[in-house]
Amino acid sequence: GKPVVVVANKAEARGAQGGMLEAWELGLGEPIPVSAEHGQGLPDLRDAVIAALGEARAFGEEEGDADEETAASEVLIGEDITDPDAEPSYDDTKPMRIAVVGRPNAGKSTLINALIGEERLLTGPEAGITRDSISVDWDWHGRRLKLFDTAGMRRKARIHEKLEVMSVQDGLRAIRFAEIVIIVLDATIPFEKQDLQIADLIIREGRAPVIAFNKWDMIDHPQELLAELREKTERLLPQARGMQAVPVSAETGRGLDKLMDAVIKTHRVWNSRVSTGKLNRWLEGILAHHPPPAVAGRRLKIKYVTQAKTRPPGFVVSCSRPDAMPQSYVRYLSNSLREAFDMPGVPIRIALRTSENPFASKAKKRR
Repeated sequence: GKPVVVVANKAEARGAQGGMLEAWELGLGEPIPVSAEHGQGLPDLRDAVIAALGEARAFGEEEGDADEETAASEVLIGEDITDPDAEPSYDDTKPMRIAVVGRPNAGKSTLINALIGEERLLTGPEAGITRDSISVDWDWHGRRLKLFDTAGMRRKARIHEKLEVMSVQDGLRAIRFAEIVIIVLDATIPFEKQDLQIADLIIREGRAPVIAFNKWDMIDHPQELLAELREKTERLLPQARGMQAVPVSAETGRGLDKLMDAVIKTHRVWNSRVSTGKLNRWLEGILAHHPPPAVAGRRLKIKYVTQAKTRPPGFVVSCSRPDAMPQSYVRYLSNSLREAFDMPGVPIRIALRTSENPFASKAKKRR
């Protein structure tokens, strides 16, 4: 018979564990939990497919140099072969998923009510009113959006009730499901340790963060405080340098249009794509200005760079010894990419690989 691999998709959703148990009951082996939406579990799926097929069938027979060259070119540079400056356009037809997160009593539900213009969510002065992630469909200037209100997130040491534990887990799932995450900070007591931990989690998950400094109507000297808060944002969250930070008042409605403008701008950056031609012209300048350091007496060589993913932007850098590349130089590349291609405020991921330059064999033929 044919080899079978059982895949349990949508593993990020609530109730996924029950689906896993049902998949077990099929009697076809251990199911592989994945999330096609977020790319979770794909390495495990790949390993399972290789194990089921065997390496010979999974990878196929070795082909000639010409076939390998063509395949490598298609995978690495796509349309850049015919048009090095081609870049896909931004698709604004799909609903944008936005999670609103923050500490308890930061004003998350009030902010969503203010955005949609109606009292859809329960609010009050007490902290912890919201217990579940609640989704709200909304249309903003013709753009379809889905907003997710989440329970306030406190430090683990302060969470004792099982219900609150489940509420926080629900909020974490909302973050993983979202594209944009609005971090609501209380402007009167901003950047508590928990605020920074929430922001760091969002960035590590690869989501696009936007900060809303709420309760701005309670601030006496707004201009001075805004400059201070933006400086703190840059200093405390360098992993997403240039993050959009907007003062708002959910009570009065102030700053809501600017907040949504920041959300749309960040979403565009999060989806941005840079052609391989532009990337390698940028790389030439970087290597001329600041080449990689020598490690153990041997100079590290970077051959080329290409963008492998968006949402967030992910780049593959081909170099001679990836394991020897200093993290400080990887951060330098990331910051240079962010500045050169105008990608502020979103996480940028760089993967180091050892592989042959797909242009090398073509260059030899031209000689």
